[in-house]
Amino acid sequence: MSNATQLRPNVQALRERPEADVLIIGGGINGVATFRDLALQGVDVVLVERGDYVSGASSASSHMVHGGVRYLENGEFRLVQEAVVERNALVRNAPHFVKPLPTTIPIHKTFSGILAAPFRLLFTHGRGKPRERGALLIKLGLTMYDTFSRDGGTVPRHTFHGRRASRVRFPDLDPRFAYTATYYDASMHDPERLALDVLRDGQQEGAARSANYVSAVGAHGSAVTLRDEVSGEEFDVTAKVIVNTSGPWTDLTNTALGEPTRFMGGTKGSHIVLENDTLLAATRGNEIFFEASDGRIVLIYPLKGRVMVGTTDIDADPTRPVVCTDDEIEYFFDLIAQVFPDISVTRDQIVYTFSGIRPLPRHDDLAPGFVSRDYRVERGDLHGTPVLSLVGGKWTTFRALSEHVANDALTLLGRPRVQSTANLAIGGGAGYPKDVDARARWVAAHRGAHEAAFADRMLERYGTYAAKLLTALPVTQQPLQHAPGYSREEIAFLAEREEVVTLMDLLLRRTSVAFVGNMTPETLEEIADAAAPALGWDQDRVRNEIEATTSSLRDAHRVDLEHAGVAALAGPGR
Repeated sequence: MSNATQLRPNVQALRERPEADVLIIGGGINGVATFRDLALQGVDVVLVERGDYVSGASSASSHMVHGGVRYLENGEFRLVQEAVVERNALVRNAPHFVKPLPTTIPIHKTFSGILAAPFRLLFTHGRGKPRERGALLIKLGLTMYDTFSRDGGTVPRHTFHGRRASRVRFPDLDPRFAYTATYYDASMHDPERLALDVLRDGQQEGAARSANYVSAVGAHGSAVTLRDEVSGEEFDVTAKVIVNTSGPWTDLTNTALGEPTRFMGGTKGSHIVLENDTLLAATRGNEIFFEASDGRIVLIYPLKGRVMVGTTDIDADPTRPVVCTDDEIEYFFDLIAQVFPDISVTRDQIVYTFSGIRPLPRHDDLAPGFVSRDYRVERGDLHGTPVLSLVGGKWTTFRALSEHVANDALTLLGRPRVQSTANLAIGGGAGYPKDVDARARWVAAHRGAHEAAFADRMLERYGTYAAKLLTALPVTQQPLQHAPGYSREEIAFLAEREEVVTLMDLLLRRTSVAFVGNMTPETLEEIADAAAPALGWDQDRVRNEIEATTSSLRDAHRVDLEHAGVAALAGPGR
């Protein structure tokens, strides 16, 4: 990244006032949620993230908000109950991004797993050989799962179907499946934008400050040394409490501060995104949730007109970048064939891949798929300053988790909680219309001179935050030819107002352009050119951004821009 001659405004704000009550290191979803919670309590809180916000582990989610029905078999009842409550709350508090999702489990047998499940729960704790779950066991599990929804049915309860009804509902399903069970969790169709809404809620409160592309690189006594990754400048910040929410890199952050820890043992999860209309239609709008013979959970998920397939669960080294491998792709293809045997899936249908490391605790000989997704907070010390390190956690429980971490920080500060976030709308979820009539009224009230259809599309994309765009954007816009649905003016708005530093920030986290596979050299040029005036990029910077983005898409996401932007790279080890 090229040096900047002037500090960015958010970094300058840290430089000019380098003291805070709480310093949060790590801007994934758990970090930004803790930032929001503390800011709402009136705390002088600072958040720094070494890359872009939610560009690490939080960027590699399965786009689900779920209670984790399979965690019941591991005896994690507290986690499941909390996750289901939080799922329901997110459907209410973030309805612009979180919506009920029908999830269907295809089942081969009736009684399989009845004896194995309690045996592993009581004795093996995930070290035993995985066993296929039969219809009766799944029925019992889903009945228990439904009981955790205590707040008026935010999502419907499960249903069960025999072979004939299953074939009617899913004609392409392998006829060897004897049953299907359909229950509801929730989709999170734009997790990065949801996280930005959480962040923005915090930024609007009092003295709260945050900066992306700022790393914690060391410490002088109890002062933490930060480095602006754009300018290269280093400066110290002091705080009364330090919160480490670095996810899989928590131990590395503590080591950089001079206080090594060994809390983490993350695993890699990969996904592929396919452009396959036949497979998309076969899902009938359901996420297909399938357990492989090795105990891994595989999902086939219709999303944004594409089909996302995931995920793997492989031990990973956080010091090394992770990518979706050929072996993982073949693994996904094999499992798709087990569910929909007559549907052809080929590598040239892959439009995007992504991988990340889950922030799991050290698990020694425990099988990765059975490591707890629960969380805990570890207490440390930096020359008299308390350090709270978050270990574990998942997207679904970010609000409850952040409340837990914030309460620990408030206790150390000797301050009371003044506001609950349990029923607080998130970002563009505030005032989001609940039905068709309310939606029409919102559009009529906020569209200004824009066409109603355009205003409605912005509402769907941004929630009620769209009101700001509709006010700022001109009625006549210049559509992007190579990024359908976006205009030059919308890209410029995002670049100017959402702390964009690189072209990748726009493609992966401010928009869905990369995810759906609209990646060609012309796409990069068009979006970079649209963003350049707002970001002060000259032609050299535009060219450098395009080159860096091309390399990153090829290496990290297997997007080959030289082949129409839709083919995954072939070849061993890629």
